[in-house]
Amino acid sequence: MKYSVLAGLSLVGAALAKSSIPSIEVKGKKFFYSNNGTEFSIRGVAYQANYDGTAQSGSSDSYVDPLVDAATCERDIPYLLSLRTNVVRTYAINPNQSHDDCMNALADAGIYVISDLSSPDESIVSSDPSWNAELFTRYSQVVDTLAPYPNVIGFFAGNEVADAVNNTASMAYVKAAVRDLKTYIKDKNYRSSLAVGYATDDNQYVREAISNYLVCDNAEDSIDFFGYNIYEFCGDSSYASSGYKDRTEEFADYPVPAFFSEYGCVEGTKPRPFDDVPILYSDKMNDVWSGGIVYMYFEVGNHYGLVSTSGSSVSKKQDFDNLSSQMQKVTVTGVNSADYKVTTTVGRSCPTTGPDWMANSKLPPSPNSDLCECMYQSLECIPVDGLSEKKIKEVYDYLYGLKAKGTIDAVSGVYSNGTEGVYGAYSMCNAKQRVAWAMDRYAKKNGGASACGFQGKGTSKAATSASGSCSTQMSSIGAAGSNTINAGLAASSGAADGGSNGGGSGSSATSSGIAAGMNQPQAVHVGAWQLGAYTLAAIGTGVFMIML
Repeated sequence: MKYSVLAGLSLVGAALAKSSIPSIEVKGKKFFYSNNGTEFSIRGVAYQANYDGTAQSGSSDSYVDPLVDAATCERDIPYLLSLRTNVVRTYAINPNQSHDDCMNALADAGIYVISDLSSPDESIVSSDPSWNAELFTRYSQVVDTLAPYPNVIGFFAGNEVADAVNNTASMAYVKAAVRDLKTYIKDKNYRSSLAVGYATDDNQYVREAISNYLVCDNAEDSIDFFGYNIYEFCGDSSYASSGYKDRTEEFADYPVPAFFSEYGCVEGTKPRPFDDVPILYSDKMNDVWSGGIVYMYFEVGNHYGLVSTSGSSVSKKQDFDNLSSQMQKVTVTGVNSADYKVTTTVGRSCPTTGPDWMANSKLPPSPNSDLCECMYQSLECIPVDGLSEKKIKEVYDYLYGLKAKGTIDAVSGVYSNGTEGVYGAYSMCNAKQRVAWAMDRYAKKNGGASACGFQGKGTSKAATSASGSCSTQMSSIGAAGSNTINAGLAASSGAADGGSNGGGSGSSATSSGIAAGMNQPQAVHVGAWQLGAYTLAAIGTGVFMIML
C-alpha cells in the first residue's frame, strides 16, 4: 500500500519529539495517563487565529498554523498555564511545516494537543459529502506530522459536518474517514493510543442520532472519543436550567470519552463569568464528561477571545481573568485505570434511515489513488485538458440525467449515496477520474470514439492495459463499476496541493470546487467553527448537485 511521503519525514519528528511526557490512553469512556493510570480530565482552550472564516478560499493560505511559530508558542504558553490549560485544540495545521519547537515546548509545559484533520478547503462538506483520495491524503498527512509527538491525544475527523436532519447523510462519509484513519494509524505502526473522534454541534434534532451512529456496529469504524460543541450555559444559568443536566443524563452510558470540544457562551452576562466551569468539573458531571475546551484563546472579532495579541505582546481580557479564577477552583475526582471497570462498549444498533436520519450503516469504500489512476489510464474517452469546473458539471448533469430518465446508466461506477448506502467502486476517486470513467462508459455503450465528443468536452486516447494487482482489482469490480472491493488505502501524489483540474496525461490533479458540484443535493448548510470558524456558504440544490 502507498501512503504520503510525509510518513517518512515523520521519522525526523519522532527523533526530536519529547519522550518524558506520558501519552494519554482511552479505556472505556475515560482518558488515562499511560504512565500511572491516573484519570485525565481535559482543561482545554481552542488555539487558532488568523483564519478567514470561509471554506471556499481555495488556498491553504486562508489559515495560519498555530503550531509552527516557536516565538508565538513561547509567548502564549505562560498564559495558557495560568488558565491551568492541559489541552489545546487546533483546527487546521500545515503538514508541510515543522512543528517540533512548539510541540516540544507544549510537552515541556504538560500541554497536549487535539487537532482537526481537515483544512478550510479540504474537508467533508455536509451539503455534498465525499470521501476520496484527496481528503485521505490531507488527513493522513496531518496524522504523519503529529503522530510522533507523545503529547498528541488524537484527531477530529470532522467538525459539525451534519447540523440538520436533511444533511445527516454526510455522516456516512465521516464514519468512513474514521474507519480509514484508524486503519492507517494501525498500518503505520503509530502509537496505539492515538485516537480518532468527531466534534458535533448542539442541534437538538440530530445530536442523539449522530452520537449513536458514530459508535454503532463495528469497533473498527467507531470513534474513539466524542466532542460536543455546546453553548447552552449562558449568562445567569445553572446545571439544571442550562441543559447541562439533560445532556449529562443522555451521555451517562456513552461508551467512549465524551467532552465539551467547544464551550463558553457569550450571550447574556458580559464579560463571561464562566460559572459553568466548576460545575463541569464537579461530581455532577465529571463521571460522564472528560472536561472541556473553552472557545477561544485569540480574539478575532467575534467576542470569544480570551486575549488580544499583537506581535510579542498579549493583552488579557476580563474573560481571561474570570476563567482563570474559575479554573483555580477545579479539583476533579477521578478513578485509576486499574480500578476502572468498563461497563459499556461500542457496537450499539445504528439509527434507522428515514425522515429523521439519512445516513446508512453501509459506508463508502476506502480511497485508493493507485487504483483510480490505473483505472483512468485504462480509459479511451476522457475530459479534454483544461476543462473548466462548469463544463465538468455539465457533463455530469447530462450523464446523470440519462440515468435518471432510464435511458442509459453510465455512472454506476462513480455513483455515491450515503442514504441508500450505494457506492460505485470508483466513487472514492477524484473528480476528473470520476467524470472520465462515466464518459468512457457512455462512449463504450454508444459506438466508441464517435461518442466521445461531448460537444468538445471529451477526447479519445489510447488505453493502457491494467496489469498486476490493478488488473485483478478492476476485474473484480467489473465493467459496470458497481462491485466495491477492499483495495487498501493509498494517498494521492500531490493531491494535497489542491491543483486545478486540467492539463497533463495524468489524473491526480483536481479541484475541490469541481468535486463540490458533482454530488447529490443533501442540504444547504455546512458544519462550522463556532461563529466564524469553518463556516461554509450555503450551496443551492441546483441542477449540478447530482450524486454519481
